[in-house]
Amino acid sequence: MEKRFVYADNAATTKPDPRVIEAMMPCFSENWGNPSSLYGIGQEAKAVLNGAREKIASLMGCDAGEIFFTSCGTESDNWAIRGAALAGVKKGKHLITSKVEHHAVLHTMASLEREGFEVTYLDVDEFGRVSADAVRAAIRPDTTLVTVMFANNEIGTIMPIREIAEVCHEKGVVFFTDAVQAVGHVNMNLHELGVDMLSCSGHKINAPKGTGFLYIKKGTRVLNLIEGGGQERGKRSGTENVAYAVALAKALELALASIDDLKRVEAMRNRLMDEILRRVPYSRLNGPREGRLPGNLNISFEYIEGESMTLLLDSCGISASTGSACSNNSLEPSHVLLAIGLPHEKAHGSLRLSLSHENTDEDVSYILENLPPIVQRLRDMSPLYHEGMERIKED
Repeated sequence: MEKRFVYADNAATTKPDPRVIEAMMPCFSENWGNPSSLYGIGQEAKAVLNGAREKIASLMGCDAGEIFFTSCGTESDNWAIRGAALAGVKKGKHLITSKVEHHAVLHTMASLEREGFEVTYLDVDEFGRVSADAVRAAIRPDTTLVTVMFANNEIGTIMPIREIAEVCHEKGVVFFTDAVQAVGHVNMNLHELGVDMLSCSGHKINAPKGTGFLYIKKGTRVLNLIEGGGQERGKRSGTENVAYAVALAKALELALASIDDLKRVEAMRNRLMDEILRRVPYSRLNGPREGRLPGNLNISFEYIEGESMTLLLDSCGISASTGSACSNNSLEPSHVLLAIGLPHEKAHGSLRLSLSHENTDEDVSYILENLPPIVQRLRDMSPLYHEGMERIKED
């Protein structure tokens, strides 16, 4: 099989859809006005912006007044957590999250700890799940906020969000979920889901980088993160990025229109998973076989380093990642893999492949042709591998 380009890191970012780019182009040539301006061209831009907001609200099952545009998932996460924590200080300063959250959540929590808040970090099971019972047990009278991600960015585990939301509401606690990996990949209706806040990032669903939204259920108290001219109904200042709001709305529309195609993506993922585990000894699946994102696959290979594996895959034209795609510059093993019980040496040898609707069966075959020899090549150079094989022979 001749060399080809296979993009298998869609959990890190996705290729902007041409239809999304086409939808946003009039905002650069026709509807380029400032939506805060009272004259015609400004009001035309405002109408376009409001149209994008209404489309997103309709697709997500909420009211338009509950959607606030942001620059990305990280901003949305910071705003939701910090805004709710500061709004609830009269009740208490106890916050709850999990040990497998994205760093946008964990680092925000760490920042609040330095400011006098107390944070409980919930353990997860071997598949990376947080139980509603664990949340219930952790809530105290001074708890003001619980945040648990909808789906894990590394191992794809989908959390019991509806059940956790019910527990939080029974206890009178605000519940926020980072849904950056889930929006567009999991069917959801926000009013039925029961969450108080939810974040989304456009570049995970084929919109350009630099756009996102935060859903804030009506009646939820959240202080502002960004002050200024009072845009976004006084909640998030800064001149609105109309083009990127349009792009986000179009990308979400396309993602949900093709959500049935995720069954095909899941089938490709399952073939890839089963064949890798069959062909490559001393490998293990991270996360559950069921109840995970359709395109997500995370496997650990003993005796090798994930960084070397991804570089050799790249030389074959295959884009993949090891650990968290947002923090690959770190030499530390994935906090998610450590949280599910992997020792450091096995966590270091992880590979994440995340497929999308643009991938094909031929892509899967190409990965299967190249990955096993790469793993064996790295093992052949590893003293740890040879030592391990000697121990196995002796046993």
